[in-house]
Amino acid sequence: MARVYISIGSNIEREKNVLSALDTLHQWFGDLLLSPVYESEAVGFVGESFLNLVVGVDTTLSVGELSARLRQLEADNGRRRGIDVPKFSGRTLDLDILIYGNEVGQIAGVDLPRGEILQNAFVLKPLADVAPQDCHPVCDKTYSALWQSYDRDQKLWPVDFTWQGQTISRAV
Repeated sequence: MARVYISIGSNIEREKNVLSALDTLHQWFGDLLLSPVYESEAVGFVGESFLNLVVGVDTTLSVGELSARLRQLEADNGRRRGIDVPKFSGRTLDLDILIYGNEVGQIAGVDLPRGEILQNAFVLKPLADVAPQDCHPVCDKTYSALWQSYDRDQKLWPVDFTWQGQTISRAV
């Protein structure tokens, strides 16, 4: 059984798609560890703001099996991929495996740990919230320490968000 952290993002029908992802992940894995939900500006393109969070799950699925399920869940929620869709563009749903146990390297086409952890506030902050004392398997620093030393100019802010009657986060 591996502890896996998955980032969830959406800037098209944001709440609907994030809720759909949480419902499906809960069906697949049971209890979810949830970070607060943050809103952040689009990075790499001009577009609507995103909702982002990180979810922790325990799974026996392989990296490849999990990745395939996440790609299908994205497609089921209207995510389009292909040569006619720019890499940096709006997304109905974006699901990325950030951490899979202590795995390092490219496994089944997935780079682990995901490089965005160290680059983007909308990934690192929610990961630091949900797994503050866990260590990045390459840097060997806790996610809390990595967040405290984060110095890029990317803004994000917590938003009011409720799932299954439970308040996940509150706007400050």
